[in-house]
Amino acid sequence: MSLGLTLAILGGALAVFLAGIGSSIGVGLAGQAASGVMSEDPSKFGSMLLLSALPGTQGIYGFLSGFLVILKLGLIGGTALAPTVQQGLQIMFACFPVAFAGLVSGIHQGKVCAAGIYMVAKQPKEMTKPMVLAALVETYAVLGLLATVLILNGIKL
Repeated sequence: MSLGLTLAILGGALAVFLAGIGSSIGVGLAGQAASGVMSEDPSKFGSMLLLSALPGTQGIYGFLSGFLVILKLGLIGGTALAPTVQQGLQIMFACFPVAFAGLVSGIHQGKVCAAGIYMVAKQPKEMTKPMVLAALVETYAVLGLLATVLILNGIKL
């Protein structure tokens, strides 16, 4: 395996791992808050589930980016390419926006969702407000994904 291919795969793996870590921490934070609320009122499961699941999207974005790297390298259903070291570094650095945006925004979206869960516990009719606040954090994960996809598409192999 060439160094270029190794670096490219490392970039895809970092996108999956770091965005996944952010999502798992964020979902964990929101899930802990939801569990506390549902111990008092189990009928709030539906609204708690939605706010608890929102931080999980960053992991999906990281997985999608990793999959795009694998496709670009021809590792699935094609002939594996042997990128140069420079191309491998380009692919690795192209994965950084989604990796780091997913890591940070996943954690912070989990905090926003946990606070929203406490709000909905006291004011059940105010479900849309915490959703909007969580969507503001989501914006930066989407921008990280978009940057990664655009940069990956611009790399010639």
